[in-house]
Amino acid sequence: MNIAVVGLSHKTAPVEVREKLSIPEPQLDAAIAHLLSYPHIEEVAILSTCNRLEIYLVATETQPGIREVTQFLSEKSKLPLQQLRPHLFTLIHDDAIMHLMRVAAGLDSLVLGEGQILSQVKQTHKLSQQYKGISRILNRLFTQALTAGKRVRTETSIGTGAVSISSAAVELVQMKVQNLSNYRVAILGAGKMSRLLVQHLISKGANQISILNRTLGRAKELANQFPDADLRIYTMSEMMSVMANSDIVFTSTSATEPIIDRAKLETILTQSQPLMLVDISVPRNVATDVNELAHIQAYNVDDLKAVVAQNHESRRQMAQEAEVLLEEEVQAFDVWWRSLETVPVINCLRDKIETIREQELEKALSRLGTEFADKHQEVIEALTRGIVNKILHDPMVQLRAQQDIEARRRAMQTLQTLFNLEPEKNSSQQYS
Repeated sequence: MNIAVVGLSHKTAPVEVREKLSIPEPQLDAAIAHLLSYPHIEEVAILSTCNRLEIYLVATETQPGIREVTQFLSEKSKLPLQQLRPHLFTLIHDDAIMHLMRVAAGLDSLVLGEGQILSQVKQTHKLSQQYKGISRILNRLFTQALTAGKRVRTETSIGTGAVSISSAAVELVQMKVQNLSNYRVAILGAGKMSRLLVQHLISKGANQISILNRTLGRAKELANQFPDADLRIYTMSEMMSVMANSDIVFTSTSATEPIIDRAKLETILTQSQPLMLVDISVPRNVATDVNELAHIQAYNVDDLKAVVAQNHESRRQMAQEAEVLLEEEVQAFDVWWRSLETVPVINCLRDKIETIREQELEKALSRLGTEFADKHQEVIEALTRGIVNKILHDPMVQLRAQQDIEARRRAMQTLQTLFNLEPEKNSSQQYS
């Protein structure tokens, strides 16, 4: 049994490939159920963000499990395997464990040290539990990764002033225009990314901001978070008229297909009317054919790399400090993982002692007589269980805590010999 991760990210695949593999939250339940239906996959968690899709799995057999995930991704994206494979990465056990730690800490993000990814990993953990995708192993791994991410945020300075995708998008616009206060800005969507867009736009001097959302209530909630700003709100049904009166449009909606294309823009804009489109959604909200219009400047998340590069170098030293902390968390998980090989022996010992307890209890109760046994059985039952638990407690704790692998295995062998135990064949090696 092994842990693995199969996925792709901003490092391995362009946005046009990533968007084909994006799995929105409402589809996670079905995707997890599909993956668990494969014969070699025991546990699964899916991390899907604008910059990555990663499937973490516990496989009974590593390579067959990885092949099953790869097949799933091919079917999901409708891309042939030979076309998809160059964009995928696969990491096994130690590498997969460290990778999740780095992801949670923001060290694998497009924006080094960004904080939003930690909440996305936390949401992945929560939903994977909710949809019964993870059990003992991945639950422990994600818990350890979240601890690692929090430690990096609190014990290093990597998050100080760290830019997000939203702030990078605003910086990109600033590289193209002189003064944001002179431009009319529209934001499509009212989620977390849009909130950050508003925050950064206001800090950079923008004062003509319109927010559009499918529901007006959500747009109002966002506007209410900035009581000192004059934010105008609209529904998406007014999108074209608002865009016609905007100079810059940011898109950050959960739409799975483009909501802006060349044909729509041609109906609202004159041939000389300029418009800047900054699409930070995956899947993309803006179709590629808008680039055919000479007066349109269109950018997507992959265009943010130049902005991010300017901030990356100053964080490199902080990232090295963070790596030291992550090594500690990986080691802590590894100690727990290796302790799992004691589980079959411990379970076998407990079952044997429990069988003895039940047999001896039954003999004792029969000697005490029916009336006494019926009256005091619960007390005697609790007494004998308590004795067994206290006797087994220290050996079990010491066996699990033993970090020397050979010493632990000698101790397990001694237990098996002394108590004549026969754990399930090969079960003690399945976590090695």
